[in-house]
Amino acid sequence: MKLLFAHLRTATHCVLFGLFCSCSTPTDITYFQDAELLSGMVLQAEKKFRLRPEDKINIVVSSSNPMLEQQFTLTASSRTTDILGTEAPSTTSSSSSSGTYIAYTVDEQGTIDFPLLGKIRVEGMTRAEVAAYIKNRLSERELVSDPIVTVEYVNMSVNVLGEVAQPGNVPITRDHFTIIDALSRAGDLTIDGNRRTVMVARNVDGVNQVYFVDLTDMQQTLLSPAYYLEQNDLVYVAPNEKRKRESTPTSNAFHTPYLWLSIASFLTTIIALLVR
Repeated sequence: MKLLFAHLRTATHCVLFGLFCSCSTPTDITYFQDAELLSGMVLQAEKKFRLRPEDKINIVVSSSNPMLEQQFTLTASSRTTDILGTEAPSTTSSSSSSGTYIAYTVDEQGTIDFPLLGKIRVEGMTRAEVAAYIKNRLSERELVSDPIVTVEYVNMSVNVLGEVAQPGNVPITRDHFTIIDALSRAGDLTIDGNRRTVMVARNVDGVNQVYFVDLTDMQQTLLSPAYYLEQNDLVYVAPNEKRKRESTPTSNAFHTPYLWLSIASFLTTIIALLVR
């Protein structure tokens, strides 16, 4: 009988421990748990996007001379020949607040075909560098005396999949685009998303590179090579353990406090009856 009591007491203690664990506050939900310790932390340099083949950009040349401006800024309604009578390049059109512009596509050689200037190698350049290069070339050839050149991205984006509110393709709208920007645009992680191992897959010179970011750790996140995203990156939020267990009908039954409470109550009742 004493041995039976001992076993029942042990079982009751185990049940109470399970009840405690099931009711404990999770530590993997809150973002950036070390944030208050990192005030004054030196951050990594901001990373700018550099153009690659198949990227599309809008190039707008503004000038005090409207006639010259039309020759360099290609729009869907503008003429398709330049002032020398050669056919202007045309690719994909896109809309903006100023009208519908023709998007220049970076070819496999990393170049675009620009009116009058011909083939321009832009691969590896930032959009600011492309704008400065075109402005200098136009000025050097005295084609435009006072050009203002702006370059905008057209098709740059990343893909966000997994346990987020709005998975899908997320457009890149600025030069410095972080994993936080991408997840925010995707509506944030769901409560079932694993915040400790957010995966970023990236094509680096034809080689797939995979990084994992722990969003509960601000220092690790800010210093990660995947903090600043690149065009065509894949961000994947894996399900947490709770979400994985939900894949079977009764998988979470043993992780609910109600079940453990019922078992503890049952064992306590048995002990009380045997003691009598």
